Amino acid sequence: MIKLAINGLTFSYNSVPILDDICMEVAPAKLLSIVGPNGTGKSTLLQCVDRVLKPQQGSILLDRKDIMKMDRMEIAKEVGYVQQNVKRSFPTTVFDTVIMGRRPHQGWRTREEDQEIVWEILELLDIDQFALKYFNELSGGQQQRVLIARALAQEASVLLLDEPTSNLDIKRQLEVMDIVKELVRTKRITAIVAIHDLNLASRYSDRMIMMKDGKIVIAGDPGEVLTAEKIEAIYGVKVDIKIQSDAPYVIPLKPVKTKKVRHHGNYFIARSKKQSSSIDRISDNLSERFGQVKVLK
Repeated sequence: MIKLAINGLTFSYNSVPILDDICMEVAPAKLLSIVGPNGTGKSTLLQCVDRVLKPQQGSILLDRKDIMKMDRMEIAKEVGYVQQNVKRSFPTTVFDTVIMGRRPHQGWRTREEDQEIVWEILELLDIDQFALKYFNELSGGQQQRVLIARALAQEASVLLLDEPTSNLDIKRQLEVMDIVKELVRTKRITAIVAIHDLNLASRYSDRMIMMKDGKIVIAGDPGEVLTAEKIEAIYGVKVDIKIQSDAPYVIPLKPVKTKKVRHHGNYFIARSKKQSSSIDRISDNLSERFGQVKVLK
């Protein structure tokens, strides 16, 4: 059974390609991590799934229903989304911020049942002591947990998390990922997490996809995705891989060096075959600033 199916998804900003022919399937009750370098399209993919952005081509099916044909309230009942960059100056209390997640179920009228659900989630994320504080008075990490709590309050069957651990200390990172993993197991939700930390992704994921330049370059379990060869090819970093608790653990060693030499007014960049075509874009930018740039292959 497939919970979410994406076929031929293509998206561009002002004719600049961001996602290119994305195809993927996610089963129910699984945690899927999306990894890849900055600017590779991870956040854009999540925004397309939540229909914040409308792709130019392709389809997104949720329980075999076309998301593009669902109204906003239907999507809110099925998909909870925590953005990476969101305006964090809500003039509301933590409790009121989280109970907003109940709106798809309650409308504008708060029921006792909704309040009980919110209190349970606040306790689960250890933020119940902040319930009556204003959201904008909290630290970045505390705000992050409140936003995750609001998404959980939706009781959606699909949870999208864009860098959920980015503002958290190491203890809170583990706590949040433990909670997400437990919800996947007990509530049978499908969690899709865009994340930079390869070791957190390895530890908690059932499946992973690695992206580069708007494309999925490999998908599989963490052991299949996180190999030294693939990480060097995609990230341009040499790593050592250890197995810890039956999952690969990535130890960064050093970046793969590129050579740049100036010769007769031109810049030359050398690269290994494993490095991505992103160097081509760098050379284009240099050309605009310094004149002709040639890439040595």
